[in-house]
Amino acid sequence: MILTIIGARPQFIKAAPMSAALRETGIKENILHTGQHYDYNMSQKFFEDLEIPAPCHHLEVESGHHGRQTAAMMVGIEQICLSQQPDAVLVFGDTNSTLAAALVASKLHIPLAHVEAGLRSFNRRMPEEINRVLTDHLSNLFFCSTENGAENLRKEGINNDGVHIVGDIMFDALKFTLARFPDTPNPASKILGDAPYIAATIHRAENTDNPDNLREIFQGFVNCELPVVCPLHPRTRSKLQHEGINTGEFPGQNLHLLEPVSYPEMLKLVADAQAVFTDSGGLQKEAYWLKTPCRTIRPQTEWVETVQLGYNKLIPAKAETIAQAASSINYPEECPPIYGDGNTSPLISKILEKTYFE
Repeated sequence: MILTIIGARPQFIKAAPMSAALRETGIKENILHTGQHYDYNMSQKFFEDLEIPAPCHHLEVESGHHGRQTAAMMVGIEQICLSQQPDAVLVFGDTNSTLAAALVASKLHIPLAHVEAGLRSFNRRMPEEINRVLTDHLSNLFFCSTENGAENLRKEGINNDGVHIVGDIMFDALKFTLARFPDTPNPASKILGDAPYIAATIHRAENTDNPDNLREIFQGFVNCELPVVCPLHPRTRSKLQHEGINTGEFPGQNLHLLEPVSYPEMLKLVADAQAVFTDSGGLQKEAYWLKTPCRTIRPQTEWVETVQLGYNKLIPAKAETIAQAASSINYPEECPPIYGDGNTSPLISKILEKTYFE
């Protein structure tokens, strides 16, 4: 049995095609939901839309400081691992849920498989970077999206038969979702009709925990020539309120804040946008696949391929730079398949079967 441990929105998206592939292969899977994301629009809605099997276990940890949250997850995950005795633990990405699962699995000597292994931004101030580095050094199977990820592992001394370049599982999820929801309405159309716009999301701690960055970013959105449509992460909304930043205080009517949207709605929002402004890792790739130029408001990115090909540019959290970037959007013609062909989850499933169930 595979114990899949998830807790945040990006992991729900990745779990959908992975669970389907495991069922197709005949591998029994139990899903443990840590509760890191717990708002309906950030959690349950994804399970419903993407047909993810209901979790067998729900820890309901919710939000909190890193230490308290990770420790609470570890307590619950350890209890489930001891009672279930899984053949392997499967984790995705770089959240606190991922790190908690990795620590527990390694201490209980349960094999650990990491999807999106080898990603590096080389910014140790990012909690996500710490999580992904530690998880990789505790893992037994490494599923890398690109050769670049495998090379990062080699540089850190991880160079064995457990490293596999399989493509990006989010491409699987994107293809599945577009096929399942071809007529999804665009959330922006209710506000803007057919007018052009920029789609935006902001949630990374390096921006939301920095009041200066937060104010500069949203001032920059207001200063853009095109309207900016921004589904607001609960964390970001809370930080805006905590810092006393009322977006209504900014002049102009170009910024439109939405409640969190479903994954099909987000893909539609990105696909129809003139550009995407974000600090999200996943959205950088989705913009690439949907051929929408991306501007990442971070000093580094783990998805370096999108930058190298010109679809993505890194910009600082400065209002003037953000507004200028919005007025100089270019559209590269090539979109080579750098992240696989959308069949990553079946490939991972077969490797898991061969490694643990033959």
